[in-house]
Amino acid sequence: MDRPPGMMDVAREAGVSHITVSRVVNGHPSVRPETRARVEAAIQKLGYRRNSVARALKSRRSSTIGVVIVGSELFELPRILLGVETAAKQAGYWVSLASRQGEGTTGDLLETLQRLTDQSVEAIAVVADRPGTVEALSGLSLGVPVAVVMSGTVPSPDLSFVEVDQELGARLAVRHLLDLGHRNIAHLTGALRTFDARARVEGWQAELTAAAAEGARLEGDFNAESGFRLAHELCDADSGLPTAVFAGNDQMAMGVLAAFAERGVKVPHDVSVVGFDDMKGAGYLVPALTTVRQDFAHLGRSAIELLVRMVGGDPAQRQKITPRLVVRHSTAVPRADS
Repeated sequence: MDRPPGMMDVAREAGVSHITVSRVVNGHPSVRPETRARVEAAIQKLGYRRNSVARALKSRRSSTIGVVIVGSELFELPRILLGVETAAKQAGYWVSLASRQGEGTTGDLLETLQRLTDQSVEAIAVVADRPGTVEALSGLSLGVPVAVVMSGTVPSPDLSFVEVDQELGARLAVRHLLDLGHRNIAHLTGALRTFDARARVEGWQAELTAAAAEGARLEGDFNAESGFRLAHELCDADSGLPTAVFAGNDQMAMGVLAAFAERGVKVPHDVSVVGFDDMKGAGYLVPALTTVRQDFAHLGRSAIELLVRMVGGDPAQRQKITPRLVVRHSTAVPRADS
């Protein structure tokens, strides 16, 4: 046979009608067990695979959800995608993945989205880290439900948003330091072009203001190198070291710990350090890192569950996931002479 086996080939092999084969492959209950077994044996023998494109055209369902990744500061993307794929599979969907780096243009984004809609996806999740992406999405009409994952505060009545509450996470980190007695808490930010960095700055500043505390803000880029560089800047500042540092994420905190070790600054004896993300291995840094845990797998699952409900007719909505502070050995009360 020069072509892939079709449903009629399976029917001939099993000695049944093509309608019976269709009922078997679609899980229809009105097929006798012995007939079902004969059809399944024929499918196995011939290597038949049903034509999902033709099935989608007939049923107007593809059982596929599109996922678009936009941006380059998404360090925990594998865990998000694991949550996406797990939830999609449980709901009976496949995932079609596309990606686009940088801001690009609305046209670039539209082209990526149209590639997915051309595949008859039933919904689209957009994993975005920058405001421009959400602004572009707000002006598009794709004809399918759309949920933005890791979004910011750009409202749109037609889009759903699923995000970890970044501002709350920053507040938890800073409040922990304040409760220990720190009143000079520097913030080494991530890239301020991203939603997450901006929200964490807002949370840090709000807690400092409420407590009448202070702290310098230095902008980094969500990587260990920028944390290392900015920690050296803190050591060289005329104003002296703060008693605590809130790093933009765990990668930056790792660089901070390395720089302080190089300069002879003891953590947490001289300076307490808090990160954000609870990346794999954060508990094995020296000292073990106090950080804010984001459940990225839950984030991905929540996005798919929301999209499935929207496919079923539910309206767009916004869902915030609560982060959790994980206290380890990198934070302590400030020194008495600080």
